[in-house]
Amino acid sequence: MHGDADIASIGALVADRGRARILLALGDGRALPASVLADEAGVAASTASAHLSRLVKGGMLRVERHGRHRYFRLAGPEVGELIEALARISPPAPVRSLKQGSKAHAVRFARTCYDHLAGVLGTKLMEALLEQDLLTGGDGVFDPGTARVDRLSAPGYDVDYRLTPAGVRELKQFGIDFDSLPSRRPLIRYCVDWSEQRHHLAGSLGAAIATRMIDLGWVRRAQRSRAVHVSDNGYEGLREQFGLELNGR
Repeated sequence: MHGDADIASIGALVADRGRARILLALGDGRALPASVLADEAGVAASTASAHLSRLVKGGMLRVERHGRHRYFRLAGPEVGELIEALARISPPAPVRSLKQGSKAHAVRFARTCYDHLAGVLGTKLMEALLEQDLLTGGDGVFDPGTARVDRLSAPGYDVDYRLTPAGVRELKQFGIDFDSLPSRRPLIRYCVDWSEQRHHLAGSLGAAIATRMIDLGWVRRAQRSRAVHVSDNGYEGLREQFGLELNGR
């Protein structure tokens, strides 16, 4: 027999600033070695090792072994969703340098939410797909006054978005191979974006579009952040392919 969910145990894991920074660094779904995570958390290697051990034992991270090397990754998309939710309700960290301010702006402009695009880029892309009738079923807007289930920084359930026939054609032309997408994962999901308070595209389609943009060189991942940087070709490609005008250069 089980009692209520032990939320306090998860709270204890994220209550330490070092562990919180490690989780944020892994929020884009990548696997990183302990040395990089120690640097990201601003702690000694031995301290990072203890943090990582607790996070793995607590079910928030998993370990991948490549030869003699160990890499750490979020245990699953639900952990990424938790990080996004906590980011929304948390006060902003004090910005003490121009570098920190630039990083915070970059994360809000374009970032990954686990394996799909978020921030201004992600929500504007969703808006463009709807405006061009490639997606249908909603308007991309989060209204807390009318939302039944949806909450900020969480997967959405109130709206049933669907691909139109035109959407299938255009996205195939863009390079999305629908036959190769995982059948066990919903094709179209959405999240309520914590920084823009609008919908961004998730699901296997959202992940495939993000991967395709990375492969084309339209966006590239930041080395130690969830931010992604849009290239000049990316701005041009987004405009030509999706009619999306971004003001971020």
